[in-house]
Amino acid sequence: MGTRADFYVGRGDKAEWLGSVACDGYPDGFDRDGLLNANSEEQFREAVAAELASRSDATIPQMGWPWPWEDSHTTDYAYAFDAGKVYGSCSDHWFDAHAVSTGAGDDETAADDTPVQFPDMTAIQNVDFGSRSGVIVIGT
Repeated sequence: MGTRADFYVGRGDKAEWLGSVACDGYPDGFDRDGLLNANSEEQFREAVAAELASRSDATIPQMGWPWPWEDSHTTDYAYAFDAGKVYGSCSDHWFDAHAVSTGAGDDETAADDTPVQFPDMTAIQNVDFGSRSGVIVIGT
């Protein structure tokens, strides 16, 4: 299975979902400048859009929520531009995504106390079990 990631502007249940990837969603899996080190919402949006456009495992909002779960709590990673920087989450807290991706901290030392909440995506759910799912099927 792939390491899935969801991208947002803002944090909380009113955040705007920008899209998702099914593979290599861990913090050091993104080389694109501006994705995890964005200084502005515009820079983050542009970097996320370019990342999604360059990948066959990407889902954009027009395609619907690709996962069989209701929100990003079950996704491996979520990234959000908020309050002037990019945050990441892979559990019950937010961390400084740029610090983690560059090795300047880990997700525990760079933790943020903002509650981890995500929008409920069931209304736009369109589960994908193909290339955008991150599931690897091996047959004999």
